[in-house]
Amino acid sequence: MKLLKSDRKLAILVDPDKWSSVDQMSELAVSLELANPDFILVGGSLITNDLFERTIVYLKEQLSIPVYIFPGNGLQVSSKADGIFLLSLISGRNPEFLIGQHVVAAPLLARADIEVVPTGYMLIDGGNVTAAVYMSNTQPIPAEKYGIAACTALAGQQLGMKQIYMDAGSGALNSISDDMIKSVADSTFIPLVVGGGIKSVKEVQAKWEAGANLVVIGTAIEKNLGLLNEFITTKASV
Repeated sequence: MKLLKSDRKLAILVDPDKWSSVDQMSELAVSLELANPDFILVGGSLITNDLFERTIVYLKEQLSIPVYIFPGNGLQVSSKADGIFLLSLISGRNPEFLIGQHVVAAPLLARADIEVVPTGYMLIDGGNVTAAVYMSNTQPIPAEKYGIAACTALAGQQLGMKQIYMDAGSGALNSISDDMIKSVADSTFIPLVVGGGIKSVKEVQAKWEAGANLVVIGTAIEKNLGLLNEFITTKASV
C-alpha cells in the first residue's frame, strides 16, 4: 500500500456479516466500479457467516481495486487479499488486542504471504457504544481529548507503526471532529486513516482538509448504496 502523508484517498469498508450471500453484492460491485475508490477494506468486529474470504474473492474477481483486510480478530486472514491492516489497539489497555491476537494471526499471515501494514488503531468516542468498543473491551478516547489522541498516535509512530487509524466505530453517531484529526495529523509524520460515523461527501472532504490521508466509509454505504455515486465527481476533483 502506497499511502502518503500528502494523499487524499477514499476506501470503502465491506462487512461480510451485513450480507447473506455474495450474490447480493452484485449491485455493490457495480457501484464500486463506477465510484472507483482507492481501496476496499473487508472485515468486521464479529463475522457470524462464512462470507469473509468469499467476499474478498468475489470483489477481486469483479474489480481491479486493491482489497485489504480490516481484521476484527486474529482469524480474519486470507491469502486472497492484497494485504492486511495489522491493527494494534493502542488507544486501549487490553493486551489481547495489543499483541495477543497478533500472535494467533502470525503463522496464518506468514503462510498467506500478503502485504502487512502495521497500523496503530485508535478508537475515538463517537457518541455511542459501538461493536468495536464492546468486542475489544476497551474505552475509546473521549471526543474532546485532542492531546491524548495526539500523544497516543505519536507513541504509535515511535513504536514503528506505518500508519494511524482513528475510528469512531461502525454505526457511530458522530464522526471524529476535524479539530482532533488536525491535532493528530500535525503531531505525526506517518499517514492518517479516519473512519466511523462519516455520512456524506461533505464530511469526507472536511476530513481530508483536516489532515486525513485515507477516509473510510462503511455504514453510510450499507444504508444508502446510491451515496457511492456522489463520490465519482468528488474524487475526480481531488
